[in-house]
Amino acid sequence: MATSPRSLKILLLGGSGLLSGAARKAFLSAGHEVTVLSRGLRELPPHGRLRLLKADRRDAGSLAAALRGQRFDFTADFLAYDGADVERLLSVPGFAPGRLVMISSGQVYLVTTGGRPPYREADSAAAVMPEPAQGTRDWREWSYGMGKRAAEAALAREAGARGLPALALRLPVVQGEEDGFNSRRLWAWLERMRDGGPVLLPDGGAQVVRFVYADDAARALLRLAGTEAWPALPALNLAQPGESTLLEFLRLAAACGGLSPKFVPVSAADLAAAGVSETCAPYWGRWCSRPDPAAALALGFTARSPREYLPAVVSAHLAAPPPVSHEGYAGRAAELALAKKLGL
Repeated sequence: MATSPRSLKILLLGGSGLLSGAARKAFLSAGHEVTVLSRGLRELPPHGRLRLLKADRRDAGSLAAALRGQRFDFTADFLAYDGADVERLLSVPGFAPGRLVMISSGQVYLVTTGGRPPYREADSAAAVMPEPAQGTRDWREWSYGMGKRAAEAALAREAGARGLPALALRLPVVQGEEDGFNSRRLWAWLERMRDGGPVLLPDGGAQVVRFVYADDAARALLRLAGTEAWPALPALNLAQPGESTLLEFLRLAAACGGLSPKFVPVSAADLAAAGVSETCAPYWGRWCSRPDPAAALALGFTARSPREYLPAVVSAHLAAPPPVSHEGYAGRAAELALAKKLGL
């Protein structure tokens, strides 16, 4: 899949998140002109080829005022969470996004009733599960997945009507050096490893997990911006090539940080009874997706394994710890009490 070396005009919708930040750095390093549109809540490092536009993605007037008549070669949309977001963007008068990639999620598979992980792109066509009880974590996760499905459908419909090359890039949980200042999910585990207490591991860490490194996703966007052969697919999975158990992943993370955690297996029932099942263990449970990247790898996209990217990621977390804990760490006392009760 050959790529063009010419300088391109790039639009990033969202510029301060883990993945959008990696993409911004990748495009600037490659010599492209980058425009970031966001609400402007976070300052970005100044750069001679970086332009900032301030707008509320969910406000049609604000979005139109920022993008009316603007033309780009490539747009990466990190902020499309439902169909209306896509429709609002493509309704801006005179706006030409060029090739358009919407960052989607492997969660589009988790709201279905069919298929088994790892999920291939066609598995998203399975029937959708019933709506969970509102106000629950399951409902929030379901709503997110359903929103991404609606955004993908709108992308295919609206871009198709305008003759725009468009693609939904489906990702699992993203790992990266900057995540300590975003989701802090890896930090949730590292902070527990560092405090010396037992680290509760649901079902002994037997759950299979799969992630993607932020820099690899950014490289995929860079490739899509300049490729001469646009993928003839409405959606494409991108993830690390292999899978591991959660225990294997956490042991590797610990080794990368020179940590010696006390992992202890705990049943899901005991965690639920203690009220910590939803807060103590990121990457565990039914809402951690495992998309199969075989199609992307066959097209020449590449992604690294945890053994390749985790040393740098863990080192960055430990060298500059996040200023605040992961929200689940507030229940650490309850976790330790459960471990003591179970004799762990």
